[in-house]
Amino acid sequence: MHEMSLCEGMRTVIEDQARAHDVAKITRVRVEIGRFAGVEIKALHFAFDVVMRGSVAEGAELVTVDLPGRALCYDCMKEVEIADRLDPCPTCGGGKLMPQGGDEMRIKDLEVA
Repeated sequence: MHEMSLCEGMRTVIEDQARAHDVAKITRVRVEIGRFAGVEIKALHFAFDVVMRGSVAEGAELVTVDLPGRALCYDCMKEVEIADRLDPCPTCGGGKLMPQGGDEMRIKDLEVA
């Protein structure tokens, strides 16, 4: 389960930011996750609760924000949102799409007590 290692990386970032800003308790962590990132949300929530034990984010709420998939259509030269990597262009129906986003994952913000 790679969600566990993702949460370990998040813990490092969270603890570094807590130290840098002299924060003792994180109550909420918002994470943006692209549709194509390959992250299982339920597994991420489980891993988050386990990995954050003993940290400044122990007991914090994990909020996930879904980011759409994006691609550049070489037929109409527009950047479009797509639900699946193999979808045709929703604007022109073309099939020559180059993914441009939707595979990212980042901590958007932290709420502190």
